[in-house]
Amino acid sequence: MKRLIIVPMVLMLFFVTQLEAFATNSNAPNHWGFNKGKNEQPAQAGTKLDEMMKKHGALYKGSSDKKNIYLTFDNGYENGYTANILNILRRQKVPATFFVTGHYLKTTPELVVRMVKEGHIVGNHSWSHPDMTSKSDEAIRNELQKVKEETERITGQKTMNYLRPPRGIFSERTMAIANQEGYTHIFWSLAFKDWVVDQQKGANYSYSEVMKQIHPGAILLLHTVSKDNAEALDSIITDLKKRGYTFKSLDDLMIEQQLANPMLY
Repeated sequence: MKRLIIVPMVLMLFFVTQLEAFATNSNAPNHWGFNKGKNEQPAQAGTKLDEMMKKHGALYKGSSDKKNIYLTFDNGYENGYTANILNILRRQKVPATFFVTGHYLKTTPELVVRMVKEGHIVGNHSWSHPDMTSKSDEAIRNELQKVKEETERITGQKTMNYLRPPRGIFSERTMAIANQEGYTHIFWSLAFKDWVVDQQKGANYSYSEVMKQIHPGAILLLHTVSKDNAEALDSIITDLKKRGYTFKSLDDLMIEQQLANPMLY
């Protein structure tokens, strides 16, 4: 008789646990978006996304109390501008993070080597740039592992701590898996449509978009395929420095976050 009581209770507890796990790590796709910053006031992603960021230790901006900027680039493929971008960063003494794909690693390894040699961070943008929410847990881990291993093989960089989800699509499940693999999701608080190579609008457009959205703590996303960005970058950096901004790395941002929120790390 006891057995007839215990078994249903065990099954009930099992199903409750599974339902809780499903609710906690839902695979409902989220598309990253936010209200753009203006007048040097920070961008806002809203309560739902802010709570997801906090839950998974993800970031899309730094402190609004410090005029720091965190410069990041997405590198899906090479379009002939990255070498000049690296030249500008070296001359301006500005650190950056480059989120690379498998295609980029395979086709332009010399540029990735240069990124690491010149003190920049190479982050994970997945191997094949898929919608991660459409992939199995195993496939997601494989996407991340292949980028990490290939980056280490060609550059010697042994650690890879930062992930930018391809297409800006993510879910509770994909974030949890990435966390288990040791990654911090890095989203962004300043961006514009710069990746369409046959719809470039000139360097002034790129410059203007950055300047009107800039705010303290901004994580700035640029695509290296953009001719506009390559031509505007030097002026962007120079004029932001004149406005009192300091360019910091994502490692600096993580230290800042740990000092501000020690219980979360």
